[in-house]
Amino acid sequence: MADQIPRIIAAIMLLCLGQAEAQLAATLRITKKQYLAGEPVLAVVTVTNHAGRELVFQSDGRFQWLDFSIKKSNGNSVNPRGRKFFGPMKIGAGQTLAREIDLTQHFQLSEPGNFSVAAIIHPPGGTTEGTSTNRVFFSQSPGRPYWSQKVGIPGKPSDTREFRVLNFSNDSKSQIYAQIVDGRTGALVRTFLLGDCLMLRKPSATIDRSQMLHVIFLTNPSMWAHYVIDINGRVVSRQIHQRAATGDPHLITAGDGSVRVGNSIPYDIKAAQEERKKTRKASDRPAATY
Repeated sequence: MADQIPRIIAAIMLLCLGQAEAQLAATLRITKKQYLAGEPVLAVVTVTNHAGRELVFQSDGRFQWLDFSIKKSNGNSVNPRGRKFFGPMKIGAGQTLAREIDLTQHFQLSEPGNFSVAAIIHPPGGTTEGTSTNRVFFSQSPGRPYWSQKVGIPGKPSDTREFRVLNFSNDSKSQIYAQIVDGRTGALVRTFLLGDCLMLRKPSATIDRSQMLHVIFLTNPSMWAHYVIDINGRVVSRQIHQRAATGDPHLITAGDGSVRVGNSIPYDIKAAQEERKKTRKASDRPAATY
């Protein structure tokens, strides 16, 4: 009998783990169906704990509690970028928690194509089985290159970056993206959305003396957005401009290499908000009675 005790304990542990797995409900969604190749693909995994007790999901260095299965349209799997370690998540009995993951940080998702993804949640205990979510489909488009320029990196004469401005039509909207590429390896440093764009006016881009990208484009019939972006893809500044009396806002490069927006009236967001508050307060006044 004594020899059977370890087997009984092991069987009980496996039963409990199996019950924990069966008593999880998990779903997956992505923030949109169409992406520009290289931009973050954000997946939201939602887990509900029906086990009747608190569960702590965590990785132990060799076993991952959360994994993803990403497949191309031809059925081939998308390769990971190395070992994935997701932080722990504690879920109380009956609670539901969500975790947002940028799939491009963990998988090689820089090429255009059609893909599907499902998440697998492994219950505490390190079993190989897990709870799978629904499978979600998404696509990646190369976009349309609108403008590009290669620049050197200050302090690194042999290294370069390429700035790109891309136009991407998504859900009947035209959008402007910025993309930074490593000139030596061709790897994408960063790809990100600048905003919706009205192509009634062509976007404009240039490089200033500090090797920063300036982009200006029409966001709605009366406003332009001006972005300044460094060689690592960090947004240094973002300003909104309105049309001046003599024409549209545009980029002006001075003789010293500095860049500014000309022919514009800077849009004061705070002042506009205060003005809207005043308008609402006036409309809240009761009508006079006679």
